[in-house]
Amino acid sequence: MRTIVHLSDLHFGATDPVLVSAVIAEVRGRDPHVIAVSGDLTQRARRTQFRAAREFLSALPGRLVVVPGNHDVPLYNLFARFAAPLRGFRRHVACEASHYIDDEVAILGADTTRAFTVKDGGLTRRDVTRLTQQLDTVPASAVRVIVCHHPFDEPGSLAARWTRPAPWSDAVATLVEHGVDLFLTGHRHLSFAGHTAARYRVEGRSAIVVEAGTATSVRARGEANAFNVVRVERTQVTVERLEWQRSSRRFQTAHREQFDCVATGWLVSSAEAQDSRLEKRKGGS
Repeated sequence: MRTIVHLSDLHFGATDPVLVSAVIAEVRGRDPHVIAVSGDLTQRARRTQFRAAREFLSALPGRLVVVPGNHDVPLYNLFARFAAPLRGFRRHVACEASHYIDDEVAILGADTTRAFTVKDGGLTRRDVTRLTQQLDTVPASAVRVIVCHHPFDEPGSLAARWTRPAPWSDAVATLVEHGVDLFLTGHRHLSFAGHTAARYRVEGRSAIVVEAGTATSVRARGEANAFNVVRVERTQVTVERLEWQRSSRRFQTAHREQFDCVATGWLVSSAEAQDSRLEKRKGGS
């Protein structure tokens, strides 16, 4: 089994120091194999914010897979935005690998940011081609995970539709066809866990879709600060959402979703199946 901590939308420059310390303590206690950070490490892509994000990442245990978000691209410095949009991210953050692969899990990061749009983004055909080529080289036994900032059904603005290259609408279906089991994204500051058969139009096989809320930012959108702990096995994935509880001043489990691997991909476990599995575990303990 592999344990992945999924953090997103940290927004250093607009963080609560209490939350920052609490996330570090909670993640250390979970002893994860890998920490996946799905973008927006900073609020405005400033040097001091990237340095704060770097300090935070350095305090976390385990391997890191980190991808940028739209807030990691300069907004007001137009020259930097178009000439070198991810220079700050690459200088301070991207010393971490954008992938992690072993016999049990293959986690591949992808950049969905676009300089010509302020907040929208997505995978292009070229991105998907690169990912599918990487997927073809990972061990057959590994659960395959894609990490990126933008969810795949982000509506997109008119300006984004004019941008070339535009996000590719068939990205999810193509990646699922190539064996992707799990997508980890952020951007909305809202938590979600489900499968592609319910969320996207994917025929023949389903994958798991997990979005993380904001772990440390004061820019909440009607939901408590949160992050995910994902436990991955070849035939079972459990997604645990930890939410900030102001009364106890700590992160606590708010929701847990379990997915089983079946012939058509990944589906939410039935209550009966979960109860049966729990009884078997109790009987064997």
